[in-house]
Amino acid sequence: MKQIFEDILKHNDAFVANKEYLPYQTDSNPNKKIAILTCMDSRLTELLPAALGIKNGDAKIIKNAGGMITSPVGSTIRSLIVSVYAFDIKQIMVIGHDDCGMSNVDNSPLIEKMKERGVTQSDFETFDTPNFDTARWLEGFANVDQSVEKTVESIRTHPLISKDVEVRGFVINPHTGKLRVVG
Repeated sequence: MKQIFEDILKHNDAFVANKEYLPYQTDSNPNKKIAILTCMDSRLTELLPAALGIKNGDAKIIKNAGGMITSPVGSTIRSLIVSVYAFDIKQIMVIGHDDCGMSNVDNSPLIEKMKERGVTQSDFETFDTPNFDTARWLEGFANVDQSVEKTVESIRTHPLISKDVEVRGFVINPHTGKLRVVG
């Protein structure tokens, strides 16, 4: 595992020394005034921007497991709120994808793996409150289209998101890059 970090650092040294960063230079304001909430699936790392025609500096791209809003006060909605007001975002795309790892996730095996790696029952209880259930928080969704629709609605109705921000939902095919409109 340590070798991966060493390989990355070696590559980075060469990247900087050869000034390979020059084509990526831009400022922090997104050119297209759009934020994209999507899944962290590694198949989308290069495919999604290429399929959308998004270049470095065009959009704020926020990724998490499933491309979902799980809390009205979580880091995902916080990032969208900051994007809207600090970077003048006018549109938000929520992009789920077919064959998502969060689809039909059973949190039981995930919780068991956590315990096998040292997370104790006491650790879980630290987070469990009447307003928060760790097991429910780790659940996925049954239908990607419905998950995207739910997330779009969560953003549209959030009291801190301006009503003049257009929010739309999409699902991308992780093999072809084809988008379909949801909702």
